Amino acid sequence: MNFYLNKYGFCAPQISVLPHVNTQIIIVIPCFNETDLISSLNALKSCTPTICLVEVITVINAGINQTNEIKQQNLNTYEAAKKWAKINQTNNLTFHFILNNDLPKKHAGVGLARKIGMDEAVHRFYLINKDGIIVCFDADSKCDVNYLIEIEKHFNKNPKTPGCSIHYEHSIKKTEQTDIEFEQNIYTGIINYELFLRYYNQGLNFCGFPYAYQTVGSSMAVRSSIYQKQGGMNKRKAGEDFYFIHKIIALGNFTNLSTTKVIPSPRISDRVPFGTGKAIGDWIESKAENYLTYDVRIWHILKSFVNIIPQLQHQDLKSLTFFKDSKYKQLIDFLNENNFNTDLQEIRNNSTDNQSFLKRFFVWFNAFKVLKAIHYLRDHQYSNQPIGQEAIKLAKTMQFFNGEQTEKELLLKYRIIEKNGTLIK
Repeated sequence: MNFYLNKYGFCAPQISVLPHVNTQIIIVIPCFNETDLISSLNALKSCTPTICLVEVITVINAGINQTNEIKQQNLNTYEAAKKWAKINQTNNLTFHFILNNDLPKKHAGVGLARKIGMDEAVHRFYLINKDGIIVCFDADSKCDVNYLIEIEKHFNKNPKTPGCSIHYEHSIKKTEQTDIEFEQNIYTGIINYELFLRYYNQGLNFCGFPYAYQTVGSSMAVRSSIYQKQGGMNKRKAGEDFYFIHKIIALGNFTNLSTTKVIPSPRISDRVPFGTGKAIGDWIESKAENYLTYDVRIWHILKSFVNIIPQLQHQDLKSLTFFKDSKYKQLIDFLNENNFNTDLQEIRNNSTDNQSFLKRFFVWFNAFKVLKAIHYLRDHQYSNQPIGQEAIKLAKTMQFFNGEQTEKELLLKYRIIEKNGTLIK
């Protein structure tokens, strides 16, 4: 067993069948209490074949404290999936299933399930001496038919990228790909929620943060060596994707894969304490007229701060206008509460030039701390506002487009911006 698995692995390897030497991509799917895993497996099976060999590892899981009904559903899913795989796997695409209905209560959840599958992928690549690609997918997601070949092409064309964020678009209506039709309030909820995710990402981009990437768990991929180097997947019950992918982004050369897409489900879910399904359910239950998000003025405050960061290496803070302006008092209070002066001095002492200073500074002022700063400004300065209203303001500021738009129209245009980098008029 390799060093990473020996030190960080949760359990021993589970799959006894040896991988083919030409395996280069392994897709990992966490599966908890799912009734229709086969639909997602069929979406992968329908993909255009790759040159390399691809494996799919599904981790069908539950905590030891889960009900017998859930564990039985997992067992039914496991048996049905194995039967399906015998008929549907090919020489180019093979499917493996891990069943664990007794995960420890403390850690049982999507983070641990992803970790078990991704660690298994590490082991399988280790057996054939390959630095392969580990791809995260979900048990209720679909994808475009070019999904697999575009992942293969992307990592071949970008040999220095440690990982990538894959373009996604939630289902906002019934299509041939999605098959299932949801109630309109669920579609309305997912339109607002995805618009919020894209508004947040473009807000980071507007400010100039170096980690403006989408961090959706079903839409990311990483090299096996990088996965190991960064300590693997965490065991968080939710938000595991956000915390994991930002460790990869921090390495540099992270990329976006926008020539294909993942189609996550918009369904309501209580599987995790927060995330897409929980957000949609909470919004519908609240019966709120508007879906709320961060006031666009918060982005302007953060952008002003980002603009002066290069000057912080040498200049006295008292000489900078930013630290005298009352408009930025709340952000300055946040910085002070987070040991800004002490940590800034340490960053200065360990930086040889401005480039190394900026790199160290953004390690300190990372995505987690920025999110905390945004929440601080929301609580102390600018309260949440309707998503449609703020998304229009940001789009106008960034000169994406002008004019009033519905939330659905806004989402479709934000999708184009994130996929192509420009808006098709």
